[in-house]
Formats: sequence, C-alpha cells, structure tokens
Amino acid sequence: MAERKHRAVRMGIDVGGTYTKCVAMDNDTHEIIGKNEVKTTHDDKDGVAAGVVQSFRNCMQENGILPEDVVFVAHSTTQATNAFIEGDVASVGVVGVAGGGLEGLLAKRQLALKDIVLDEKVGRMIKVYNTFIKKKMLTEDVINQNISQLLDQGAKVIVASMAFGVDSMDEELRIHDCAKKKNVPVTMASDITKLYGLTRRTRTAAINASILPKMMSTANATESSVNAAGVKVPLMIMRGDGGVMEINEMRKRPILTALSGPAASVMGSLMYLRASNAIYFEVGGTTTNIGVIKNGRPGVDYAKIGGHDTYINSLDVRILGCAGGSMVRISDKAVVDVGPRSAHIAGCEYACFLPEEEIEDPQIELVSPKQGDPADYVTLRLKNGKKICFTNTDAANVLGLIDEKYFAHGNAASARKAMKPVADKLGITVEELATQILDKDYEKVSACINALADKYKLDHDSMRLVGCGGGAAALVPYCAGKMGLQYSIPENAEVISSIGVALSMVRDVVERVIPNPSQEDIRDLKKEAADLAVSSGASPDTVEIHIEIDNQTGKVTAIATGSTEVKTTDLLKECDESEARKLAEEDFGPKVSDIRLADKTDKFFVYQGSREGRSPLRIVDKKGFIKVQCSDGVVEKCHIKNYEETVEKIWNENAVFKTDTVLRPDFYVCVGPRVSDYSAVDLEQVMLLMSLDLGDREPEEEVLIIASVRES
Repeated sequence: MAERKHRAVRMGIDVGGTYTKCVAMDNDTHEIIGKNEVKTTHDDKDGVAAGVVQSFRNCMQENGILPEDVVFVAHSTTQATNAFIEGDVASVGVVGVAGGGLEGLLAKRQLALKDIVLDEKVGRMIKVYNTFIKKKMLTEDVINQNISQLLDQGAKVIVASMAFGVDSMDEELRIHDCAKKKNVPVTMASDITKLYGLTRRTRTAAINASILPKMMSTANATESSVNAAGVKVPLMIMRGDGGVMEINEMRKRPILTALSGPAASVMGSLMYLRASNAIYFEVGGTTTNIGVIKNGRPGVDYAKIGGHDTYINSLDVRILGCAGGSMVRISDKAVVDVGPRSAHIAGCEYACFLPEEEIEDPQIELVSPKQGDPADYVTLRLKNGKKICFTNTDAANVLGLIDEKYFAHGNAASARKAMKPVADKLGITVEELATQILDKDYEKVSACINALADKYKLDHDSMRLVGCGGGAAALVPYCAGKMGLQYSIPENAEVISSIGVALSMVRDVVERVIPNPSQEDIRDLKKEAADLAVSSGASPDTVEIHIEIDNQTGKVTAIATGSTEVKTTDLLKECDESEARKLAEEDFGPKVSDIRLADKTDKFFVYQGSREGRSPLRIVDKKGFIKVQCSDGVVEKCHIKNYEETVEKIWNENAVFKTDTVLRPDFYVCVGPRVSDYSAVDLEQVMLLMSLDLGDREPEEEVLIIASVRES
C-alpha cells in the first residue's frame, strides 16, 4: 500500500447567526480541500463552541484530514458581541489609583465609572462598583481590603486602572496579582490600551472584564475539544481588526474578538480574492456588511459597544438593514421602504424559490413582523393557505440581474406572479415595482459607499465592488450599475468568511501619544508591537511593523502582523509583466490612457497613465496584488545611499499650495519584498520613519520612491 503523502492544511471556522461553516485549505496553494456547515449552536450548554468543534471535526473526517496535517486552525466568534446584545455580562469592580493633590482629585472623578448601559430600552447594562486608593497607600493589605469590598458589593471581576498607568504599569500589576491570588478574573486597563484618556481607557477595560467569565468558559470548551481531536497547533481566535491571536491571549483580552464576524469576510476578500482596493459587500438574508480595502489594508476605526466609545480597534464595517431577504413596505401609492425586517423573521418563504404553479390567487396581507413594527410590510396569502413574501432577491430575479450560477438565482416567473397584485394596486408594472424596490436599497447603499469613499479618500474611477454572501447577486449588480462601478461576485462567495479566518495573520497594535517622536521612541514602539505579536502566536521571523503618525493628536500607532509559521513556500503563483499590466489596466479603468511601465524591481511593477492632466499610478506586486493606487503620482528609482536627497527633491517639487496651507505628497517606498508607506506633515518626520526601514540596508541597493500628490 502506497504511503500517504503528508499535506499541510489550514482550517478556518466562521460562526454566523444561522450557520457555522468550516473550510479546509491547502497551505501551499490556497486551494479549498473541503467545506462543512452545521447550524450555529446558540442553545447548546457550550454555546457556539459546540458548533465550532462539530463543523471542524466533520470537515476533517469528510476530507481525510489527519490531525498532524493541520498547521493552522482558527475561528471567528459571535460570543463577545452576543454577550453584549443579550446582557450576558458580569458585574465589574474598578480599583482606581492616582497620586495626591489636584491630580488625585481629578483622577478620582474620572475613575468613578457609572453603570455601562448596553440597551436603554430594556435596561440591559454592565453593573459597575468603584473603589479608590491613593498611590502612596497602595499596599497588599489595602489592595486586598478594597477587592474584598468590591466582591461583597456584588462584583464578579476586577479592573485595575491608574492615572498615567500607561507610563508605568507597576501599580496596576500589583492589583492584578492580588486578584489572581483570590482566583478573581482581572483586567489591567493598560493591558487593553496604551492611550491616555482615563475614563475611556477604564471603561474599555470594564467592558473587557465583564465578558471574561463567559469567554473563558467558551475558550476552555473549544480548546479542549480541538486538543482531543489530536491537533497539536495552538487554536487561534479572530479579532475584530482582522487578525488572529492565540487562545491564551484571548483569555486576557476577549473584547478584541468583538465584531470578528464582519472582519472575517473582509479578510477573506483581501487575502483570497486579492482585492487590494475595493468596497466590500457581504450580503446575508437580513443585513449587509460594507467595508473598505485600500492599498491592501482594510479600513480600521475604534469600535462602539452599546453606543460607548472604546479604544478597541476593529474593521470599519457599516451594517445596513437591507439584504437578500429584506421585506418590502408599501403605502397606497408607492414603495415606502425595504427592510430592515427579513422574510425569515415573518416566517415567509421567498416567492422566487417556490414553483410557479404554487403561487395561485395571491392576496395582499400587510403585517407587522415584530411587535412595534409598522404594519405595512407586504406578505401574500396563497390559495393553499401558505403565507409568502417577495424580497430584494425576487426583484433582482424579475429584472434578470441574477446569473444562474449564483446562490440567489430563482424562478423569475414565480416572483412576477407574487409581485403582480402589489404592482396592480400601485398602478405600475411589475418591472417598475422591482425597480422601485431596488432603488430604495440603492439609496442606502450608495450613501454608505460615498461616506466610506470620502472618509478613506478613494478614487471613484478605480473603486470596484466585491460581493460575497448568499444574497450578493440580489444587490451588488444593480448598485454597481447605477454607480457606474465594476463589480465581481467570486467563486466560493458564500464561505468567504471562513476563508478569511483560515488565511488570517496574527495581528497586534500598540498606540501611544508621543508628540514629536524620536527615532528611539519609534524603535521602542516597534519592538513592543513585535513582542506582542509574537506572544499572540506569530513566528518572530515573519513579523512586519507598519507605523502611522497622527500629527493632530500626537498618536503614534505600530501595527504588527505575522504568520504562525515560517513560510517556506510562496502561496501564490507569480505573475509576469504582461499579466501585471493587464491587472493595472483593469484597475485604471477606461478613462486612463497612455498606460506604460514607469519602473520596476524584481518584486514590483509600477504602471503610470494619463488622465486630465494628471499621472495616475499603480504599484503591482509579483503576486498580482495592486499594492498602491495614486490618482496623481511620480516615481523615481535611486540607491539607498541617495534616498534622502531624492525624497527632498520630490517633497519640494510636488507641493500643492492652497490658500491657507501647503499639501505635501504621501510617500511609498518599494524596498525588497515590501511596500512601506509614509505620510507626515513635515519632511523631518518622513525621513525619521524611512531611516528606521532603510538605515540598516546596503547603500548600493536600489529602491523605488513613489509620491502620491495630494489635492485635499
């Protein structure tokens, strides 16, 4: 019998509201080996963890995957988000510390948190108890007395927070150690964020602490089951910012997993579809998640939880209440709205998924799907007594917008029969009704896209829409057509979130407020971020650091990303110059002419064109990713020993003078296999950041300096 060939398999499990889906992928080629889905186990004693393990084991068994084949396993989780929605949170006791005098007086007020309201309508909240210790009184006995007092009041978890704790964590650490000795779950505020803003930092830590008991029990159940399956690699958990971390790190900072569902789908687009610049749609039955990917990076912002600002980074994903299964609301004259209620909430099937002969004598019944909803949602009572409705998916099928290959393709004749009574009532054709329905969605979707495009300064002509999720074909083609944008709905769109989990990198972020940072400040921050990424499971040899400086706030951000293993194989086939040119031409769109190869290295191609007096530019890497888009740019090749004078020349030659300010270009440097980006208000800061990346490389090495000319 032939010996079985060993293979390296990556496994990603995404927990959705209805289904938990597992995907197994070949580590070397990214080909999908197998998929499995089970109903999400909300009601199991182990919660959603039971479904995670079930889909994981099924996928291994069905595809002959041995435990020793698995080199990476990760899952997203709805547990943290659900805990906040359902109020399944523990009471928190805050031990606040500050110095004496005015500092202590101000800090005591800022540390005295009120109960954190999660849902005002139903009175759902995190109960918070407070105590305060002056720094000079901070002994083990005093700490223990204060912790005991908080536990007696009803606290189940402890938060240690000190004024200026981001500068020295010693005091918070002493409180942490005392709580640990009592076997009480504890969070240090400075473990969650290194930013100033005492109230917000303490509140973020309290929100984290409130879900510690719930998340730790789930983590233990999932980890033990994966270990029992014989898998030796550590279990990784998806973060809301699109990275993963080891389960041990999640036990400390579970709040980082909030919103990891939308993050998984964005990362799937980024990694699997090579979507370097796109507006990303995940269209489900009830909601649509819309996010942005620019120059190979997803948009990130601070998460709001229960309406409260936090210091938790998560992908900037907008959630709209219009999707594939959204119901239609009407008046006597027109379509009033579409959504947010969906067909399954009203217990109805979509008309287009029924046989045409079943839709006999449909009678309009306007309903209120949930108590308190307007009573103008359309349902139809059929002759056989069944109640159905028509949705965005039906409208798109009627207009012939959904190709047979897509999940949302249905019977247009059935949809037409169901929609005709409403069209007759409104005095319009069925096609006009379908158009009115999709126009209501378009209003919401286009407003969201325009807001994201404005926030992230996306070039409209090079934007494209990427549609994923089962309902993608119901919305994306129509909206793309109305906006004049290119779109794609890729193969395996329905499991893109699981793919995103399987391909995720370890990620960690350190943020500090450092006005006028020095080279040493940034070097220290880079080291701290790299160490954090390694402790979260990244292999040290794979860690890369990206630095961002916000000159208005003085905030310096170090983003570390890395793989869980040293990569020995390139994961994607290299593209040649003709393929790279084709990708650039597609990305430029039809309005850019005279496209030419402006320069190249052994890892990158830079293409430039002409449009209305500008020189748009694209950097394409050898894997076929569009790494950078500039609507107007310049590129120069130089040796590292000469980069400073090249940058200074470009800085001066490409300044844009406005009435009240001077706009300087943003810089990108293609060095070795990396594109590093730099934006700053002064030349000295640009040089500082570049010197950290280029200072230790060979003086004769050639690099490409690219500048993006700014108009706003």
